Amino acid sequence: MDNKKKVAFYTLGCKLNFSETSTIARSFDQEGFDRVDFEEVADIYVINTCSVTDNADKQFKQVVRKAMKLNDKAFVAAVGCYAQLKPEELAAVDGVDLVLGATEKFKITDYINDLSKNDFGEVHSCEIQEADFYVGSYSIGDRTRAFLKVQDGCDYKCTYCTIPLARGISRSDALENVLKNAYEISQQNIKEIVLTGVNIGDYGKGEFGNKKHEHTFLELVQALDAVEGIERLRISSIEPNLLKNETIEFVSESRTFVPHFHIPLQSGSNDILKKMKRRYLREVYTDRVAKIREVMPHACIGVDVIVGFPGETDEHFLETYHFLNDLDISYLHVFTYSERDNTEAALLPDVVPSNVRAKRSKMLRGLSVKKRRAFYESQLGTTRTVLFEGENKEGYIHGFTENYVKVKTPWNPELVNTLHEIQLTHIDDDGCVRFERATIKI
Repeated sequence: MDNKKKVAFYTLGCKLNFSETSTIARSFDQEGFDRVDFEEVADIYVINTCSVTDNADKQFKQVVRKAMKLNDKAFVAAVGCYAQLKPEELAAVDGVDLVLGATEKFKITDYINDLSKNDFGEVHSCEIQEADFYVGSYSIGDRTRAFLKVQDGCDYKCTYCTIPLARGISRSDALENVLKNAYEISQQNIKEIVLTGVNIGDYGKGEFGNKKHEHTFLELVQALDAVEGIERLRISSIEPNLLKNETIEFVSESRTFVPHFHIPLQSGSNDILKKMKRRYLREVYTDRVAKIREVMPHACIGVDVIVGFPGETDEHFLETYHFLNDLDISYLHVFTYSERDNTEAALLPDVVPSNVRAKRSKMLRGLSVKKRRAFYESQLGTTRTVLFEGENKEGYIHGFTENYVKVKTPWNPELVNTLHEIQLTHIDDDGCVRFERATIKI
């Protein structure tokens, strides 16, 4: 009879969290635990938390309730950003037994000696100034792509953001270690690696505990492009002021880096960008988009934007709307501003009413649908390379092209985790590009 303890994991939030959950899960593997799906009965449930929005906070409580329904005697541990920012609040949630902050989460197996339920969650959370060392992470075994962490923390002081409070100062993995991890991933038959971090364009700072940059982001990209066995590399979100023309030009000629950029804008109004303490004005953003289009006309460009920031008037919002409408971008990620404790923005006057925030968010989401449709239409008739994913969704298999067009074709398990050249033929009602068959396997 198998007496091994079972552990399940749930990740809230960003790609960086996914990479760290995988690393934490591997530490349980090394201790002899059996990993099971979160939908199954487990002895331990580990929830990696996020605190970027109010919604993530609410989601945490829902996930805890889900775990308790599966096994009301299970030990529940909370780690991650929300656990660092508000450990006592998490500890008070019914069912939570252990809360670990930014430096403790990677040592979680050291804290799990007694799996007895606690009346109140036990907290181990450092002062964030102590989060000054780097722990490398990558996700593997869960998806057809891996998230490779190259950087952590942030030295920026954006007035709405809690991430520096949750993750500490900007620091980077050693280039040698990034390359080692990338090679390990390439040996696992994973076709795509997504580079992730809090502020990846700042890569090189704190690489060996030094404040200065040992390497630049461009040098990281160049070194990764030379790693054998990697089919695709994708850059996740990167600040416009840190996305240099040299990097854009290198990606355009790269062997492995794909033509897809996700660049946070946050506002199309320079007045609001200044209040946010962003490190650029909208003219910089326009220049970045123009440079990408010059060397990669077929590239996909995604944009983060926040609506309802304090002081955002109707005029400011329309400035943002028209700026984005006129910009040659491919889709938007729209965030409705929510007040976060211990941030400058939470104390600013001229708060935007929640119903106005919701209306503006809806308008930008509608613009995103229009932009994505136009981008997809521009790709019809072209031949692209698609990486198929592993899920059967209502009789279809889905995947993404190198320039992030979502495609679908009738389910065929033989296509899972394979790359094929296809011709994009037409767009279905659900917004996916359709094709009848994969023509050339790569």
